[in-house]
Amino acid sequence: MSHDDKAATGGRRPFLARTLGLLSTLPFLSACATGSRGEAPGGDTGGGFAFGIVGDIPYNRAQEAEYARVIGEMNTRDLAFVAHIGDAMADPRPYERDPSAARMPCTDENYAYVLGTLQSIRHPTVLTPGDNDWSDVVQFKTTKMDPLERLQKLRATFYPKGSSLGQRTMAVDSQAQDPAYAKFVENLSWKVQGLRFATLHAIGSNDNARTSPEEHKERQAANIAWLRRAFAAAKAESSPGLVLITHANPEFENRWTRSYAERYARAVRGADAPKVPAPTPYDGLLDALIAEMQGYSKPVLYVHGDTHIYRTGKPLLNPTTQRFFENLTRLETFGWPDSAWVRVVVNPSNRELFEIHPEFAPANSPNFRAG
Repeated sequence: MSHDDKAATGGRRPFLARTLGLLSTLPFLSACATGSRGEAPGGDTGGGFAFGIVGDIPYNRAQEAEYARVIGEMNTRDLAFVAHIGDAMADPRPYERDPSAARMPCTDENYAYVLGTLQSIRHPTVLTPGDNDWSDVVQFKTTKMDPLERLQKLRATFYPKGSSLGQRTMAVDSQAQDPAYAKFVENLSWKVQGLRFATLHAIGSNDNARTSPEEHKERQAANIAWLRRAFAAAKAESSPGLVLITHANPEFENRWTRSYAERYARAVRGADAPKVPAPTPYDGLLDALIAEMQGYSKPVLYVHGDTHIYRTGKPLLNPTTQRFFENLTRLETFGWPDSAWVRVVVNPSNRELFEIHPEFAPANSPNFRAG
């Protein structure tokens, strides 16, 4: 999502989201059961480890310098890996307003720049795409790009077979190992000290459903299949929990009861919530997530970006109990104009498992004063 979308999201998101400001047949399961693939070394000692989350950055040339400082900060830490949750560039509108202020998005040159930044991270690094990275090229007014051709280029650029990016790499499994999903090289899975991770290629700005309903439908079906396999693997492996990493804010609030929604809507805008929330392109993914959570009791961390507001919470409502799932935590990372990252410590002695720490490069803060 672009910084313009943060200021005017009314045309893209339902009311509740706007009020927020915003098993051996499994390709990775059979391998990980033996520990032969998809296992990354931990980043910390004492039975736990840490990993980094960054995303929705950089959007312009000025922020590129701030992003370099963020990478510098992450490179000083002991991390098992880093995940970029997508939108590694702005959409076309800022570029068209002032070509000197931003790189032209989604060009081969821009992809090469982004790849270089990810390869400069000393830890194993994975990218899950955002809308700015391919689908938003339809917003160009003076340049014609085919979003599906750009998606093909993105897949060819950022997903080496069986491996992460980064100066130090880790083995990863890809959904493309399943012939039924051969094109979805970007949906990855791996383990660190027995903990299962998976990425899901769901993007902001309506998940491309308006521009290409067919592409959206096919990719969502792949995401749902990969989500189910991640839960199945976590159960079969006795993983201490599960981490799901994606770009899109899936609009959890549209599944809230009217009571929850009314209280929040009044608190935020003094308005009433709709009696029936409008459908969203993320409904299928949320349905699948809710179904899997019904049968899973260990901690789940759902990491996303898209709306550029750092926050954590328990936003997924269980329709059976009408209460929030206590074992699912949402983590939304920072995004433009903020240039920061999030360090997640996996602590097996903590019942919640995940300890979340926002991290700042001091020189990136407008409040920073040297000395």
